[in-house]
Amino acid sequence: MKKNNVSETITGYIFIGPLAIGLLVLTLIPIIISIVLSFTSWSLVQGLQGIHFVGLKNFVQLFNDPVFLKSLSNNFIFILVVPVTMISALLLAVTINKNVYWKDLFKVVYFMPYISSIVAVAIVCQVLFHPEYGPINETLKAIGIANPPKWLADPQFSLLTIMGITVWTGVGYNLIIYLAGLQSIPKDLYEAADIDGANSIVKFFKITLPLLSPTTFFLLVTGIIGSFKVFDIIVVLTGGGPSDSSSMMVFYLYQQAFINLKTGYASAVSVVLLVCVLIITLIQFFAQKKWVNY
Repeated sequence: MKKNNVSETITGYIFIGPLAIGLLVLTLIPIIISIVLSFTSWSLVQGLQGIHFVGLKNFVQLFNDPVFLKSLSNNFIFILVVPVTMISALLLAVTINKNVYWKDLFKVVYFMPYISSIVAVAIVCQVLFHPEYGPINETLKAIGIANPPKWLADPQFSLLTIMGITVWTGVGYNLIIYLAGLQSIPKDLYEAADIDGANSIVKFFKITLPLLSPTTFFLLVTGIIGSFKVFDIIVVLTGGGPSDSSSMMVFYLYQQAFINLKTGYASAVSVVLLVCVLIITLIQFFAQKKWVNY
């Protein structure tokens, strides 16, 4: 029995070995290095001999940096994309899950933006939202709006425009996940509700929503974490502008690390980003005990 237990243990370690090594090398070690570097004024081009510990100076400078504070506030505003995307996807999923013709076609249509290259999507949106000759503004002018917004070129609308594009690209993924969740709900519950005389609204709030709560929790956690990692669409569409109105934390980190070559300062940004994500995720995990039904 002991030999069997040892062989089973070794087999188990062999199976989890690649994942554990990847987690250690690509995640845990970089996190530790970033935390250490956040207390230095090091730059990549200086070599290891250029490492100088400066204590909390980077963090003090961060929270006195108006561009960083703007990026931080933009990230928290950007979180609104998550509930809007989830609500839109849930309503579409409930509609499509009923007796709707060409269900598979609708799934493909809504899922296409999600699997499309974000660069291609951004380039198309640059054309659509062009402030002078874009089809959207031309349409607005045609219906009588003389001065339509400049969208991506306007500091007041650039972030909102990117949020709208992100909702459009993210609905498809959320829709597919919600459809899978809907199909796992026993039909007997709806039949019992029909016998009791429950209408569609009662069935939605008393059966559908509670039984979809694990799916909603999964999408909420992954969606909020993903909202803090937004980067590529910012780079292609606005480059953080105009006037840093669409700058996000990851984009600001990239600027400091690879353009300004302030590796220590950028590491401090990454630590703040990590802390924000951890706090929000922990809040969600503690709160889910009150509304998630497994």
